Amino acid sequence: MARHERHVSQTPATAWLRRHGVAFSEHPYDYVEHGGTAESARQLGLDEHAVVKTLVMQDERARPLLVLMHGDRQVSTKQLARELGVKAIEPCAVDVAQRHSGCQVGGTSPFGTRKPLPVYVERSVLALPRIWINGGRRGFLVGIDPAVLDAKLGAKPVACALAA
Repeated sequence: MARHERHVSQTPATAWLRRHGVAFSEHPYDYVEHGGTAESARQLGLDEHAVVKTLVMQDERARPLLVLMHGDRQVSTKQLARELGVKAIEPCAVDVAQRHSGCQVGGTSPFGTRKPLPVYVERSVLALPRIWINGGRRGFLVGIDPAVLDAKLGAKPVACALAA
């Protein structure tokens, strides 16, 4: 079967999108360990700035949260902590992130997480015409309208991207 015709079986994320009436396109690619958004963007011919990574982080009291960030940007944890009114934000350890999200690191989607988590999205992501974000499995992105992030997911806009 040709690459563009591969169909990825349903994931909790695609089930969530369908349940909420969200139109999305499916974009499977060959997962590369530690390849990140640069690798998925390269394989799929996308602008890495429009490939959005889902990061599982926590505050100083170990309360988990998701941060949606441009693939070609890093999160300023200091700025994010200031915006959220907490002392500190840091990435979760891999096993903790997987426990919170229900997804393997590298396949984390903000849709259909194991338990509801607060979601924050870099404000400039919402200005893009279309984004590609993990569909709940390594090697699988979904293309969506970024308006879905606040309208359906309830993601709160923040300004926490470090300059490129």
